[in-house]
Amino acid sequence: MRSRKSSHPQPEQASLPWHPPGLLAGVDEAGRGPLAGPVVAAAVILDDLHPIEGLADSKTLTAARREKLYDEIRAKALCCSIAEASVEEIDSLNILQATLLAMRRAVIGLRLKPVRVLVDGNRLPLLDVPAEAIVKGDALVQAISAASILAKVHRDRWCAQIDQDFPHYGFAGHKGYGTAVHMAALREHGACIHHRRSFAPVAQTLFL
Repeated sequence: MRSRKSSHPQPEQASLPWHPPGLLAGVDEAGRGPLAGPVVAAAVILDDLHPIEGLADSKTLTAARREKLYDEIRAKALCCSIAEASVEEIDSLNILQATLLAMRRAVIGLRLKPVRVLVDGNRLPLLDVPAEAIVKGDALVQAISAASILAKVHRDRWCAQIDQDFPHYGFAGHKGYGTAVHMAALREHGACIHHRRSFAPVAQTLFL
């Protein structure tokens, strides 16, 4: 099921009855559910003259395949952009608004300006170009698939890097999600600077 919307910097977003010719950007995010770290968004404008085989929802791909496609997307796309919303922004705005902020930053960061933006999910960031939210778009639209891969690999690399500074939490393994291992580490060590204190499982450990 699709939600067709046009995105402008006003609260109300009208339907777009036609598709303008020109560059199309796909947008997706990674890291809404974890208990720690930034939420990451990516925007990608693919090059029809340099197709990329095997693009799919990043969650359906192996880590090795995502890494390979990450490099190929960066090499072949007309342009791409990766942006974040910080833990502080997540805690002050809430995770949904922080995610939309990261998506907006990713689109603004594109070297080329698209005439249309396709976003995975059912919510749109405020943009100055027409946009459409597509449920399960990461499995349906190649540009969104590419964005999902860039965002996922970027966040996984962040987790691997932070794991070196805070090895007792196990970020490299659980990627910040609330696994049994992660929750046990939170109870034992408390929250670190990268944990989202507005998330209930983290907030609960602050008072132990």
